[in-house]
Amino acid sequence: MTISNESRRTSGLSPEYALLGFLEQSRAHGYELHQKLLEHLGEIWHTSLSQTYNILTRLEEQGFIQGTTQEQEKRPAKRRFHLTAAGKRRLETWMTSISVCSVRAIRVEFMTRLYFLYTRNPADALEAIQAQTVSLQTHIARLKERLNNIDSGQIFNCMGMSLRIRQLEVLVESLNECKIQMSTKQ
Repeated sequence: MTISNESRRTSGLSPEYALLGFLEQSRAHGYELHQKLLEHLGEIWHTSLSQTYNILTRLEEQGFIQGTTQEQEKRPAKRRFHLTAAGKRRLETWMTSISVCSVRAIRVEFMTRLYFLYTRNPADALEAIQAQTVSLQTHIARLKERLNNIDSGQIFNCMGMSLRIRQLEVLVESLNECKIQMSTKQ
């Protein structure tokens, strides 16, 4: 797996990538996809069933997934979805991306990506953690340089930048803990 640091930064703060990831694993109905989202990523994504259906409709309109209608006796018809070639490309681009260096992007987008990488191949997940950590450390170094250039009389700017740096440093520590947890599971 190759991860491009600078050229492929993404902000996938929508559960659409999680839905694409589940569809890569197997075809599924909207309700099944919503249940998988709750079961496997429920502490990351808080999505209603109607939001899941809206995202699936949009993904189908954009050509990333395709659904087939299945009639049911005494029940409304339901749609079973699968990834299209375009959906596979979109998912793969996202899977090999680096998240933007923010607390929310790492907590939501990166952890979602990490889940799917880990289910595919734990070694890819470890590589993604390393790439994301390097990206965060580079960003922290730039922020520290900016902090050093802020006039000391600008106390709130200094405090705000210091807080931002500390939050990102905690993310680096957390990613290192993730790496340790995953390494012991292999």
